[in-house]
Amino acid sequence: MGKSLRNQIKEHAMSKDQKARDLKFLGKSVRLSIQAKERGEHPFGALLVGPDGDVILTGFNSFKEHKGAGHAETNLARDAASKFDPEFLRKCTLYTSIEPCAMCAATAYWAEIGTLVYGATEADLAVVVGENPENKTLDLPCHNVFDAGAWRVAVRSYPEFKEEALAPHRGYW
Repeated sequence: MGKSLRNQIKEHAMSKDQKARDLKFLGKSVRLSIQAKERGEHPFGALLVGPDGDVILTGFNSFKEHKGAGHAETNLARDAASKFDPEFLRKCTLYTSIEPCAMCAATAYWAEIGTLVYGATEADLAVVVGENPENKTLDLPCHNVFDAGAWRVAVRSYPEFKEEALAPHRGYW
């Protein structure tokens, strides 16, 4: 038989709480994007939240140093993998305003980060970026990368956050 009303109400409250938490951290990822832009980097930022809800790492783009391979999520995932055990990282969440590209998704997968949350899709970003050679968007959704793996990375996205996520990119590219 179906779930009890009490369990349904509890799950609904948890999902509302989860959404509020996710949107809070997505907002922080946008602020990191703005900071990156202010430092002369491409406007991307990411943060890693531990199982207790604390931000434990942040990552920024490093295009000047690494050209196309210096993405915020990749930088963060490498840093996380060098500092924490996979068992711990599987309980952590990577927040980023824009859906990670295939390289970033794969790096998060190999670092064994358990959950990914983003606002705007890579396809949404491609519309804003256009043909800019400094951001060759790759139309390969992160779900496809994760689906090819041996273990499951949980993914949550918030299309209603799209405009806020894209704001630092408008006029930049």
